Amino acid sequence: MKPIIALLAAAALAGCGVETASTAATAAALKKAEVEQGKKTMEQAQQKIGQAMEQAGQRAQQAGDAAEK
Repeated sequence: MKPIIALLAAAALAGCGVETASTAATAAALKKAEVEQGKKTMEQAQQKIGQAMEQAGQRAQQAGDAAEK
């Protein structure tokens, strides 16, 4: 009887190990997606900052041209 209980306990623990590994893989995949989304957000922010700086430079140039006239 004890060998059967030991076998069932071992099988149950092995199943937990597989579930834990699966959970870890899922968490890693979610983290990777989160990091990729963060990179996209950062790139978009950098583009918007660049556009804003370019517009500010154009406005400053226009203001300087108007002051010279």
